[in-house]
Amino acid sequence: MPAPDATAATNAPDNAYTPTDRTVPTRSRERASYDREVVHAILDEGYVCHLGFIRDGAPVVLPTLYGRVGERLYLHGSTGARPLRMAGAPGGEEPGLPVCLTVTHLDGLVLARAAFHHSINYRSVVVHGIARPVTDPAERTAALDTLVDHVVPGRAADSRPGNAKELAATAVLSLDLEEVSAKIRTGGPNDDAEDLGLPHWSGVVPVARAYGAPVAADDLAPDTPVPGYLTRL
Repeated sequence: MPAPDATAATNAPDNAYTPTDRTVPTRSRERASYDREVVHAILDEGYVCHLGFIRDGAPVVLPTLYGRVGERLYLHGSTGARPLRMAGAPGGEEPGLPVCLTVTHLDGLVLARAAFHHSINYRSVVVHGIARPVTDPAERTAALDTLVDHVVPGRAADSRPGNAKELAATAVLSLDLEEVSAKIRTGGPNDDAEDLGLPHWSGVVPVARAYGAPVAADDLAPDTPVPGYLTRL
């Protein structure tokens, strides 16, 4: 099966994305990063994003799953979903939907002596661009496998592929990584010098994602083993 075409978005230097007016933060610019490896690592660790777009003149933000192949993200949904329909080509125009996609990891609660200085440690990515419908059958199939494996690596090969009816009801969007930035906060609280003598606890409460033991479906045969890719989660 051919892999999706991931050759787009190569105008920036090999190791970094080019900053733009939309990707340079107005605050805490020192926390911004345009390094490709940093951006890819943040994207690859997560699988839930928030997709923002304009509908009837008002902003809409929807949570959805995504997967990355090289310099391209893939998203999927029902063919009847509004962002999937809006990304089509009305009246022969070039298909595409202007979007802003975000991914965030919460790494810690930063508790300062003063309420004003409370914060969080986080890693985030913001992507601006045009989400376009994927119509090539081979790319759509590979993109859907990518989405499944991005959430649970190895699962695509261990599940029934979509049939014609299911694939007809499923739409896929692609979003090239061109206008991209990461933003990261690490470290402890930034207490004011005059507050250091206050008796309030100050520090960081780490936050981490964890998986529980797999719970078998009620109708699964009792002797069905848990796949290795699940125990490795």
